[in-house]
Amino acid sequence: MSRISVRGFAVASATAVTTVGAVVGVAAGDPQATQPEKFEATAADATLLADIPAGQQAQVQVASLTQQAEAQAAAADTAAQQSAWEAARLQAAKDAEAKKAAAEKEAAEKERKEREEREKRERASRDAVRDASSFAAQSSYSVAEVQAMARQMVPGGQFQCFSNIVDHESSWNYRAQNPSSGAYGLVQALPGSKMASAGADWQTNPATQIKWGLNYMNERYGSPCGAWSFWQANHWY
Repeated sequence: MSRISVRGFAVASATAVTTVGAVVGVAAGDPQATQPEKFEATAADATLLADIPAGQQAQVQVASLTQQAEAQAAAADTAAQQSAWEAARLQAAKDAEAKKAAAEKEAAEKERKEREEREKRERASRDAVRDASSFAAQSSYSVAEVQAMARQMVPGGQFQCFSNIVDHESSWNYRAQNPSSGAYGLVQALPGSKMASAGADWQTNPATQIKWGLNYMNERYGSPCGAWSFWQANHWY
């Protein structure tokens, strides 16, 4: 039996005893027993307490626990959604970084292949040109003859740059000499004796001068076009 039920039973029992006492009092001539209002009020109180359902308090407690459980579940759902969103954001950032790295790697690989292919073509072009020793020596050379020799010795893609430098340095005069500095020949080597590394006839053979000038441009600037770019910026090379 619950606490409410016991209390209701006790009150009802006490009321019943009081009622019996009142009847006895009336029979005995007790004036207090003749007050019907107190009797009715006591009976009414007993009836109200007795009528309270025994499981009402438990139902209230269950409802409160249900609300707490629902609130906790909602909070858990929100936390789970935030956690999932954060995980998705981090994953998206990782994917973007990986994609960027892959793109950079692909671009670097493409650039490397293009550079190798370009160098391969340049080597093939250099291998295909004539060497200075393949030209028969002459007592003198015209500008046209010197230019024809250069076209056969300088790779096709580099000839115009080479020609631009020679135009400015010597106007294709293989005997040109700078009286101030002593620079000599088509490419104005300074001093002119440097060209001896390409051949002992450096003073009289344009092919030897072309060979030395081409090697100089390749070694110092990477190519005649590299040398021409430097010349344009500085007016010397």
